[in-house]
Amino acid sequence: MRIAFVTETWWPSIDGVVTRLTATVRELKRMGHQCLIVAPAGGAPDFEGIPVLGVPTVSVQFIYGGKPWGMPLPRVVRWIKAWEPDVIHAVNPFFLGIAAVWAARRLRLPLVASYHTNIAAYARFYHLGVTEPIIWAILRALHNRADVNLVTSRMVEEDVLRHGIQRVALWPRGVDLEHFHPRNRREEMRRRLTGGREAGWVALYVGRLALEKGIERLKGLFSASPDLHLALVGHGPAEAWLREQFDGTATTFVGPLTGQGLAEAYASADFFAFPSTTDTLGLVLLEAMASGLPILAADSAPTHELLDGTGAGILFDPARPDGVAQTAQRLLASDLQKMGMQARREAERWGWREPTRELVAFYRRAQQSSRERWPGCSVNF
Repeated sequence: MRIAFVTETWWPSIDGVVTRLTATVRELKRMGHQCLIVAPAGGAPDFEGIPVLGVPTVSVQFIYGGKPWGMPLPRVVRWIKAWEPDVIHAVNPFFLGIAAVWAARRLRLPLVASYHTNIAAYARFYHLGVTEPIIWAILRALHNRADVNLVTSRMVEEDVLRHGIQRVALWPRGVDLEHFHPRNRREEMRRRLTGGREAGWVALYVGRLALEKGIERLKGLFSASPDLHLALVGHGPAEAWLREQFDGTATTFVGPLTGQGLAEAYASADFFAFPSTTDTLGLVLLEAMASGLPILAADSAPTHELLDGTGAGILFDPARPDGVAQTAQRLLASDLQKMGMQARREAERWGWREPTRELVAFYRRAQQSSRERWPGCSVNF
C-alpha cells in the first residue's frame, strides 16, 4: 500500500506521538509498504528513505507551550494528489490535519485518523479551559470525516465516544523490544543521571517538561528516602519553573535523550516515575517496562489499563499530598528486581509488528468504507 501520513508533530520534536509514528513507518517499510510524511517544517527532508514534506508553522507561546503547528495550506492537497496514495492517515488532526481531511474529501481517498493527545484537557493548564468545548467541536468535525478513528486505550475510546466521535477502534500499543532492554544498563549513564553524585535509588522521568504532566508531584519522592535521586529526561516550556520547584533537591535535569542514550537511561535507573494523569497512553511506560524498570505511576484509567494484574508497578493517588511519598516507600520496600522482571515480561507482549499488521487491516477497512461512500470512484485502490 501507499500511505500518506499527515501529522501534527514530527522530528525534531520528541514525544510519544513521534515515537509511535517513527516505529510504525519503520515497520510498514519492512512489510513492503510505501509511506509519505507531511509534517510541520524543521526536520530532515527524508526519514530513512521515506520522503518528508514540511509545511510552514505558526506558534503562540501561551498555546500548548509554543508548540509549532503546521499550516493547512493548499499545497498539502497537491502533494498528496501527486503522490497517489491508497489511504491518508491523519495523526492527531487539529490544525494541519484540516488539510488531510480536505485532501481525502477532494480526492475521494480513504481517511484514517488517530487520536493521541487530549488537547482539550491540556488547555486547562494554559489558562484556556474555556476553550475546551470549542476544541472538542473541532476534533469532532475533523474525526467524523474519517472512515476509521483510532485510539490508543479503552479509556480514550470511551472518552471520544462520549464526545460524539464515531467509527472508533483500538490501535494496540507497541514498543521496540530490542532497543529498550535491561542489557543497556551502564554505570556511566547512571552517573550522568545523578550528576556524578552517589545515590542509593535513582528514579527516572522521561517526557515533556510541561505543566500538564504533573511533574511537581514527584517532589514527594524525597520524603520516601533521603538516599533517592530524581533524573528528569526531556525538555519543554515548564523547565525554568520546574528548576525553581526542585531547587535544593537531589534532581538532575538531564535534557533530551534519544536513541541509545535514551535506552541506557531507562535501563540504568531503579524505577520509573510517571506523574501524569492527562496522557492517553503513556508510551514511556512501555519503554520503561521493556527496559526492566518497575513503575510508580499516578492513578488514572490508562495506567490501570496498562498495569493492573501485571505486578510491574504500583499506583499513587495524585489527589493526596502524601500520595507519592507513601507509595514510593512501599515500592522501595518491595522486591524491585522481581518487579522489573515482571515489567519486562509484560512488555514482551507488545512488539510493534502486530499493532502495525492491525493498522494495515484498519486501512483496508477504510478502503472498503470509502468504496461504499463513493461507488464508482475512479481512484485505484
